[in-house]
Amino acid sequence: MTSPPPPPSPPNPSANITPLEQEVLDEYTRLLSNLHKFSTLLSNLADRPTADVLDGLRVLERKTSLVCTLLKASVYSIVLQQQVYGGEEGEGEVG
Repeated sequence: MTSPPPPPSPPNPSANITPLEQEVLDEYTRLLSNLHKFSTLLSNLADRPTADVLDGLRVLERKTSLVCTLLKASVYSIVLQQQVYGGEEGEGEVG
């Protein structure tokens, strides 16, 4: 009894690929790498206790509200200065 012949080896894929096909394969490789990194980050985030995540979000919320308050104060100051300067110019033209 003889054993069956081994299956033919597949041809070298890189020899039959056009440059465009190689570029697409490279993009898929990068996409796979990015998805793997994303999956790792999500896994790490899921492993952290919820309290830690919420504490981090509270700190971020405080900082954001502080920036918003400072922005509002700056805009109010600019508007007030424009009204003051506009009032002085109006008085000078009348008198």
